[in-house]
Amino acid sequence: MAMVVKWGNSLMDNTVESVTRAGNEHASNTCCHSFGDGQSPEKMQGHWVLARAGKRVLRPGGLELTRGMLAAMEIGPEDRVVEFAPGLGVTARMVLRKHPAAYSGIEREQAAAAHLQKELASSFAQIVHAPAEASGLASACATVVYGEAILSMQTMEQKARIFAEARRLLRPGGRYGIHELCFTPDASDSTRREIQAEFSKEIHVGVQPLSSPEWAELFEKNEMEVIWNATAPMHLLEPGRLLRDEGLWGGFRVAFNMARNPQLRRRITAMRRVFRRYQAHLWAISMVGRIAKPAGLSGFGEQIA
Repeated sequence: MAMVVKWGNSLMDNTVESVTRAGNEHASNTCCHSFGDGQSPEKMQGHWVLARAGKRVLRPGGLELTRGMLAAMEIGPEDRVVEFAPGLGVTARMVLRKHPAAYSGIEREQAAAAHLQKELASSFAQIVHAPAEASGLASACATVVYGEAILSMQTMEQKARIFAEARRLLRPGGRYGIHELCFTPDASDSTRREIQAEFSKEIHVGVQPLSSPEWAELFEKNEMEVIWNATAPMHLLEPGRLLRDEGLWGGFRVAFNMARNPQLRRRITAMRRVFRRYQAHLWAISMVGRIAKPAGLSGFGEQIA
């Protein structure tokens, strides 16, 4: 009997048989099976639930907002790039195709760091198993620092520590990009608390987004001028966004894995309900800030290894 993943009235209503005919070996998403090892999907954090289901793009605004952020940071061959929490490495690969002078990924999740070491072994990428707020890298070693879907899950104190680490790593003229969740201007304090409680319950992470002015204030406190920003609907699990981010085959992969794993299906369906319930009060946002160059400084100074 065919099992069907119901995802509204959309192309994502696909049978296991239709996916199987395309080839089980690709749909199995074996590279992500190590994430959350030893945990039931019922207890796993939401981003690893999605990774287990085969979803590659885990950023709230999808690939479109990521591409906008990367374009605003203007990464080129002379840049030395640091990424906080690269996760599955989707954005890392996009950056490496720009051929920067150096790339370092700072990843605190051991399984993700091991995955990245394997996936990016053929490149010059350096993967450091460390928390974003304590990367261990030298001061002023980077011209570009960015992170996606990391700050929204931190307390204000931890957000401040991560911003301070980005500031420490950047040279004069350096750029810092973020891609996070954002409360809409009309989200009341009670609505914010309600969203935080629901995310904690259904996604198993403590989510603490900020409004656009509050995100901008963190840049200002760290002597960075916001030079670009954009928002997008929080449609991470909507069929249209899913197909744009993952492609048709990626959509099949997620549908197949949900169909064969009832626990994954329940968790992802519950997450999508929460996203839909609060979509009027929750956006995805990306901002890029730049550190001003001192007067008379024409470049980034000496290169630091």
